[in-house]
Amino acid sequence: MGAQQVAERFAELYGARPQGVWAAPGRVNLIGEHTDYNDGFVMPFALPHQTLAAVSRRDDGLLRLHSADMAGGVVELRLDTLAPGGDPAWTAYPAGVVWALREAGHPVTGADIHLSSTVPTGAGLSSSAALEVVIALALCDLYGLDLARWQLARLCQRAENVYVGAPTGIMDQTAAACCEPGHALFLDTRDLSQRQIPFDLAAEGLRLLVVDTQVKHAHSGGEYGKRRAGCEKGAALLGVTALRDIAYAGLDAALARLGEEEEIRRLVRHVVTEDERVERTVALLRAGTPRAIGPILTEGHASLRDDFRISCPELDLVVETALAHGALGARMTGGGFGGSAIVLTGTADVPSLTEALETAFTAAEFKAPRVFEAVPSAGARRLA
Repeated sequence: MGAQQVAERFAELYGARPQGVWAAPGRVNLIGEHTDYNDGFVMPFALPHQTLAAVSRRDDGLLRLHSADMAGGVVELRLDTLAPGGDPAWTAYPAGVVWALREAGHPVTGADIHLSSTVPTGAGLSSSAALEVVIALALCDLYGLDLARWQLARLCQRAENVYVGAPTGIMDQTAAACCEPGHALFLDTRDLSQRQIPFDLAAEGLRLLVVDTQVKHAHSGGEYGKRRAGCEKGAALLGVTALRDIAYAGLDAALARLGEEEEIRRLVRHVVTEDERVERTVALLRAGTPRAIGPILTEGHASLRDDFRISCPELDLVVETALAHGALGARMTGGGFGGSAIVLTGTADVPSLTEALETAFTAAEFKAPRVFEAVPSAGARRLA
């Protein structure tokens, strides 16, 4: 649905036109997985898939929510009753943003909201961050809140961490808020410094495909939290603030110091090598050689599969099939335990590669994958 259709549906629900319509995108993480909560480097870019929000402010302490993508009617919440952990439904995400704004001292007094999204849920493409950021941007505009985009992202991360209870890092919200068309975002998650890196694969005769395995995952599940806790334990054992502080050149020595802590050793090895992979990818893209990043993507998948242990048979099948049919590189993307993989391939090979993936999934008796091209797109913005 476009801005006009979302505005018209808002009017049907609430009896008046909205004060505006805003959009925030899903994202693909090119490289840099599970490094954000370790103060490391990430490199996402925005997808054309986006969440739209038609919004009007209220002054009576009510938050009214409706989604075109969820069953049921308008959900009505009172702002003075919002509290972390009290809402297991999808409404926890927008309500969490309102809670975080008010907790930070911003005078939000209510809103009517209608949402519609084309970001696949549970696919590792950051549908939750798109939802959070679009709500935050709309309320910032409507209430005249002077928040920089990085501040908006931090606030949305707090909503997800504290209100929803998902221990995610800062990458997803920053990508939704800050990405630019035709670029990947090189983000240092420690100080939130950013560089927009040109990322025009089509000019080089290349495409990046997203393969949604349709295996659902959930960041609030226990396994994601266990990985994060393990990384924090590794940093504590090594006497550093975060694993980002372990230099790549000093990795072997650091692993030796961990002794028999084999599980922690694997987590540390992934994070340190993944940060180095991000830096190599940035250097290659800035040098105008995007074809050369393929093997780095594949290295990243092996690390996520073997060291971080968050892949699954469907994701591994995507990577194996893609490489067997001429792809330059492939890896899982997102939090893991399902979701999506990305595949770097030549433009001419897209049809045959897509067919090979579908055939492989059928032979394995897996649910058919959803394959589409990832085009670096705009971050959050007002549409109307």
